[in-house]
Amino acid sequence: MIETERLLLRPLRVEDVDAFIALHADERVNRFVGAYSHQQALDRLASVEQQWAERGHGLCAVELKSTGEFIGRVGLNYWENFHEVELGWTLKAGTWGHGYATESARACLDWGFATLGEPYFISLIRPGNTASVRVAERLGFAPLRQDELFGNPVTVYSLNRPTSV
Repeated sequence: MIETERLLLRPLRVEDVDAFIALHADERVNRFVGAYSHQQALDRLASVEQQWAERGHGLCAVELKSTGEFIGRVGLNYWENFHEVELGWTLKAGTWGHGYATESARACLDWGFATLGEPYFISLIRPGNTASVRVAERLGFAPLRQDELFGNPVTVYSLNRPTSV
């Protein structure tokens, strides 16, 4: 579990399926990351649990400390096709503009550099997702290359391990 001033981050589990589906059902949210059927969500969450077990990292549920409300997901996801670990974030549209994405992503990033041996992390951002670009830039990420994920163009942002870690 990772704790910030306002948030609790814990590994996503299959039991989070309803909250996960609801998060991705909002068109403002799924515009860049897609929606999930119940079975797709179960499969994705099972793979998240497997990644935590095999790699020691994965996606986390983001919960408000004040209420326990599930407001999104953030975390480190290994992409076999890139052989790289992505820091990603997806939060409920109603929570946008409060700094939760940056706060949760920074906590995961700090944890990742402190815990894992990765020399850098990436973030895959679709064209037009200016809010995620702003979060990535606040965290210190810079564009690395253009690529493709699930048939969609993405800009791959990267951040090297700080020398002080």
